[in-house]
Amino acid sequence: MEDHETLEVPRYFICPISLEIMKDPVTAITGITYDRQTIEYWLSTAEDVLCPVTKQPLPKDSDLTPNHTLRRLIQAWCVTNADHGIDRIPTPKPPLCKSLVLKLLRNLKSPELYMNSLDSLYLLVSENEKNRRCLIEAGTTGAMVSLITKLSKERLTTNIVGLRHALKILHLTCLTIPQKKLIIPKEDHEFIDSLLWVLGSDNMVEDDLVIEVQTLAILILGMVMKVVATNVLERLKFEFFKQAINVIRKRISPQAVKATLRMLIDVCPWGRNRMKIVEAGGVFELVELEIDGIERNASELLFALLADLCSCADGRAQLIKHAGGIAMVAKRMFRVSPGTDDRAVHILSLIGKFSATAEVVAEMMRVGAVSKLCIVLQVDYAPYLKKKSREILKLHSNVWNSSPCTPLYLLTR
Repeated sequence: MEDHETLEVPRYFICPISLEIMKDPVTAITGITYDRQTIEYWLSTAEDVLCPVTKQPLPKDSDLTPNHTLRRLIQAWCVTNADHGIDRIPTPKPPLCKSLVLKLLRNLKSPELYMNSLDSLYLLVSENEKNRRCLIEAGTTGAMVSLITKLSKERLTTNIVGLRHALKILHLTCLTIPQKKLIIPKEDHEFIDSLLWVLGSDNMVEDDLVIEVQTLAILILGMVMKVVATNVLERLKFEFFKQAINVIRKRISPQAVKATLRMLIDVCPWGRNRMKIVEAGGVFELVELEIDGIERNASELLFALLADLCSCADGRAQLIKHAGGIAMVAKRMFRVSPGTDDRAVHILSLIGKFSATAEVVAEMMRVGAVSKLCIVLQVDYAPYLKKKSREILKLHSNVWNSSPCTPLYLLTR
């Protein structure tokens, strides 16, 4: 039997870009035939798009005409040479057309066709990016926003599969759209409230689906916060922060926790949001989360948010009130990343300057915060960080030098 690697393949079966047998041959406007996947990737990634063979301009949105005759010839050749180890290429699916998507979106309004249409849209959006772009052009993003809002108003927690499909479709289409072009309601809280309803619904059945649904809701909520108008960010309700902190408290999923931390960092500077996070128990839950143990990149987000919250008196008070608050900050120094060390020193600096009662100063020594600040002076850290550590140490040096908890090597320095 002749080895398939030595079998001569007809030259016109080969894609000019990949130099492999074409599985879905399409002809560009320049008259050259390529494999669809290869030429589509070429069109999407090249800066100055030229036809690889003719070097003529090739618009990114140019039509690619399926070459059915060539595809059948390739399939017939594969069958003829099956004894040489050649597999027959499957007949490719036709590209998704906008009219089909529009029909599926119309069928969402029919109680009899609703779930079947949603299933079809879910399969299409999960298949590939080209399908997602077609769905976006047909207005699927807006349709899913309306559907999720409708389900929340009707409190349909029983249809959790439909809710999961709608959230997944919305999430994948939003990921496909450049952030600056993301179209989501900007002037009212209705859609935000619907996502908060999803996060607060504890009477759903099927635990795994609940985790997926609520993770999708917080991911989408984070996207919304990046595009809403400033006046919306300044007027976020306390319920928003209550549900966000609840995601951290319940540890819905690692992905949901990280998305929540990012979102709270984004909204923290606006209006009274910092105070609302603190009032919702944010500082306490952040300390608990870090003590329980999380991924390194999540710790970096956590310390960035905690430093923001400690810039206000109530935030520092909540950290000090937690029995392990200051100890956690000190313990995590030198164990995560330079960025975390930076935020930890900043937190200790805020406490040392503005919240340093006799008990707090004694605790900073007892839990090792003072020792860690001294180490900052000894290792290769940025000058501004050394300066900040030195300032904290000078503030209460009279107490710490006379403390029996002060290590001998610190006294000698």
